[in-house]
Amino acid sequence: MTAATTLPANPKLGDFLALAKPSITFLSVFTALGGLWLAPGTASWKLIGLTVLGTALVVAAANTLNCYLERETDRFMTRTKDRPLPAGRMAPKTALIFGLALALISVPLLTFLVNPVTGILAAIALISYVWIYTPMKQASPAALIVGAVPGAMPPLLGWTAMTGQVEWPGLVLFGIMFIWQMPHFIAISMYREAEYGNAGIRTVANVHGADSAKRQIFMWTALLVPFSFLLVPLNVSGYIYLATAVVLGAVFMYRAVQGFRAEDPNQWARSLFLYSLVYLTALFAAVALDVMIV
Repeated sequence: MTAATTLPANPKLGDFLALAKPSITFLSVFTALGGLWLAPGTASWKLIGLTVLGTALVVAAANTLNCYLERETDRFMTRTKDRPLPAGRMAPKTALIFGLALALISVPLLTFLVNPVTGILAAIALISYVWIYTPMKQASPAALIVGAVPGAMPPLLGWTAMTGQVEWPGLVLFGIMFIWQMPHFIAISMYREAEYGNAGIRTVANVHGADSAKRQIFMWTALLVPFSFLLVPLNVSGYIYLATAVVLGAVFMYRAVQGFRAEDPNQWARSLFLYSLVYLTALFAAVALDVMIV
């Protein structure tokens, strides 16, 4: 009897946490705090706490509902086959109820306890991720562009939590996250191409080939680097951030160019994926440090 047909046992706390995808949720909260930190004004501890809680819950809701919808295809991928649903540790109905409960708590929390703008943006992110991006992954590599919208929302949520408005600095933060996701996820699709293919997920690599994936990684990285500098003329950050962004961006570009002559494209793609995480973390840390020092 397979995991998919086994009667699930009582799920444990760790199974519910796994549905929320803690690493993604943490990164989202981290970037939301970045947006909150950079916004003008002084945030109260109450506002910070509500923003963090609301962001964490809405991201967890999106991830849980994504796990519910992809419970069958997740069985075909090494990195997802041990999740609670494909592994048979939880009934799908339990995951669905959990995800909907998180959504019903998080969106009103952000709407009424933070501000309506933040709540609306969170709802847009949740709906686009679960009901547009998730099913679209089976149809077209363009799903990545759609999925990058909710993925880029957290820093804008942080900005609007503080200001109550969608403003240019917040949109630039959104743009940095949006563009960053392109080389980041295209790299994943390269070194896990076979798994995505087995799961029926259409990516740049398995639809258009490795050469096209390399070109797109290069083009998106070439756009990301100068775009990240826009925080300086908008007076969100200063020269400490700019110097850091230049160095981090130069390394990112160098790694992207390396792909055109890489002897092992999969190893190169995995290395670039790991560096993209370093890049984003260091970039947001630099802009926060710049604000503290200046």
